[in-house]
Amino acid sequence: MSRGGRDKEREEAERRCIVTGDVAPKAGLVRFVLGPDGMIYPDLAEKLPGRGIWVTSERAVLEKAASKGLFSRAARSQAQLPEGFIDMVDAGLAQRVIELISLSRKAGDAVCGFEKVKDWLAEGRAKVLLQASDGSDRGKGKLWTPPGGRWFGCLTASELGLAFGRDRAIHGALAAGGLTPRVIREAARLAGLRKQDGGQTAMKDTKTA
Repeated sequence: MSRGGRDKEREEAERRCIVTGDVAPKAGLVRFVLGPDGMIYPDLAEKLPGRGIWVTSERAVLEKAASKGLFSRAARSQAQLPEGFIDMVDAGLAQRVIELISLSRKAGDAVCGFEKVKDWLAEGRAKVLLQASDGSDRGKGKLWTPPGGRWFGCLTASELGLAFGRDRAIHGALAAGGLTPRVIREAARLAGLRKQDGGQTAMKDTKTA
């Protein structure tokens, strides 16, 4: 336990967004670094050397950072952005989410398909409900967010299918533990960038099992 009785494991380092000026947990921001070539690169794994430049994971905030020259100001040096850099961030975050879900599936901690997901929800095994952003609202509304869990709808059916080794998938579920906390972290950043709430409720139906 830390000072004040807070659980250290639940604490997360905070960073200041160069655009909004808000200080928030790193989970909601994207780290960028200035490369030796003077280009700004996203550091999604937060491992690249150099001074980190943090921006809230929202498209409008990233666009403002780019258009107002805020990366150069934060880097204290002339900085250039790669072409389509916001799309680069989007693709990188999506790939991280897909890979983590795929690993969870191989570990037996993730399933897809309406009936399997419904069974996990009914049994209380699911911690996270995943639903494709381009799936039918009617079909998605028949499932519910796990009590105390999360819902994400930031992946397309093709992307969610890729995570499960299929062409397409509309419904997926993750069990608690394992890689699920990391999936939640990365999916929340992607949801913010894609203007999806990534919140506590499913599309329509919020009943519990």
